[in-house]
Formats: sequence, structure tokens, C-alpha cells
Amino acid sequence: MSPSQDYLDLKNWLDETADVPCESMDAFFDSRIDGYEEHMSFWREHYGLVAGLVPAGARTLLDLGCGTGLELDRIFERLPDIRVTAIDLSDAMLAKLLEKHGGRRLEAVKGDYFVYDFGESRFDSAVSVESLHHFTAEKKAGLFGKIYRALRPGGIYIECDYIASVPEIEELTFSECRRRRERDKIPEEQYIHFDTPLTLEHELGAMRAGGFEEIEVVKNLNGTPIIVAKKHGSEQ
Repeated sequence: MSPSQDYLDLKNWLDETADVPCESMDAFFDSRIDGYEEHMSFWREHYGLVAGLVPAGARTLLDLGCGTGLELDRIFERLPDIRVTAIDLSDAMLAKLLEKHGGRRLEAVKGDYFVYDFGESRFDSAVSVESLHHFTAEKKAGLFGKIYRALRPGGIYIECDYIASVPEIEELTFSECRRRRERDKIPEEQYIHFDTPLTLEHELGAMRAGGFEEIEVVKNLNGTPIIVAKKHGSEQ
């Protein structure tokens, strides 16, 4: 079977950027704060769809990789009194978030969401938009387990993130990421900004491994799935 056009385009781009040094995740976003929201305007419709999926009765929300709060802009329009814990690695992103929404019931946390303690049964909903396409299925499964435990019974996790359209893209990006890490002598535990999206099958498998059983792809917009995973229990 011939390689897909997505694969060929990615392979060409990776070849063109093969010698570009790796950047740490926080430094990458700190240095791009000025043009970030314009750059992310491509996802405007996605942010609106995610906001619309947060249940009207939700009182608490966990936002993983919140950035400047583009999804929260839309969520606060619908639910102005919702209490939000928003986590990100970038000081600049969090400063912009607080500039926009400092008057809300918002806790902005500078931290690593793989390490940060979400607690148990604290949140009615959780969201992650365009943040998780840098990690392995195994690492995500552990995170999804934390999210599952942090949700109240009947709570939902909403994810919007781009995926590898074919398995060959997943294999190629992880292979190239390993090569660049080895070249730059970057330890595995250090986060770098290099996209390694999973296929939808592997993304959903990681959610199931984390404890979610009721999972639905509610929309696939421009090749980007919006996924809702629900924790067992009574409705909110």
C-alpha cells in the first residue's frame, strides 16, 4: 500500500527540520506567547464545541494544559460561576489566562499534570484541548487514571486533540522524537515540544486502561476527534 499523503507531508517536514534543536515545553510556549492565540485560531470551532459539552450543572472543572484559556473563554461564557483549576507549565500562558479571567473562580496552577495531585472525586468535569499529543500511550493511561479518580461519579472528561491518521505516522514521530532526544542528549523525563500523536485506536485504548469504559467520539472535525469519557456513577 502506498504511503498516505499525510505521512508523506510529515516525512518531508521532518526531513526539512531534522537539524533543529529540541526546545523544552515551557520555554517553547513562553517564547511564543505574543502570537499564540492568533496561531490557535484554527481551533476556534473546536473550543466552542468543547465548551458546549460541559454539563450545564457542572460546578467544578479541571483544565489540563490550559494555555491562555481559549477553551475557558467559551466555558466561562456559558458557566460564569464555575470553579476551575487550570494547570500549565508556562508562566507566560498562565499570566495571560489570569489577565483575562482573574476575576473568575479560577485557580491557575503552574505545574506538571502528570505529577500534580488532582485529588479524589473533586471535579464534575475535566477538559484537555490540544495538549496531550506529546506523550506515549502508557504515560497517558496513567494520567487518565488520575483524571478518572479525580472526577465525581457521573463526571465527564472531554478531550479535543489531533491524532495520527495512520499508524505509520505514530511510528514515525516517536522514532524521530527518540532520535532527536539522543542527538541533543535530553533525558526521557524532560518534556520537549515535539508532536507524537497517537492513533485514535491507541488514544481510546489509553483511556480504557485508565479506567474509562463509557467513551464516545462525539465529533470529528477536520480530522480532530472530540471525545467524551464518562466515569461510572449517577448523573450530575
